[in-house]
Amino acid sequence: MNILFVCVGNSCRSQMAEGIARSLGHTVSSAGTHPALSVNFNAIIACEEIGIDISKQIPKSVDGFSAQDFDLVISMGCGVSCPTMRIDQDWELEDPVGQPVEVYRKTRDEIQRRLESLV
Repeated sequence: MNILFVCVGNSCRSQMAEGIARSLGHTVSSAGTHPALSVNFNAIIACEEIGIDISKQIPKSVDGFSAQDFDLVISMGCGVSCPTMRIDQDWELEDPVGQPVEVYRKTRDEIQRRLESLV
């Protein structure tokens, strides 16, 4: 399945989802409406703990993608509005930015659970 994960900063949830989905064999990208400068360090740590390296991923803008190129476009939550992009599912995951690494772990585990249910 070819999946695009969309959020605001493309630094935490969508980056973790990209790495986890890729490890499950999906073709995947992630993007943000207002991309951050780098992937959040706690997101990198949370994924490393389950053997997934997202340290080389970079935040990208939704402007560089077309929903037509994907089987599924998933919003991670926080009211993402992409006027020119369809959103197939909104996972409504709380943004872990600024929270301790334990919150990132819970978010990671929920993302993994949802991705495994897509298969």
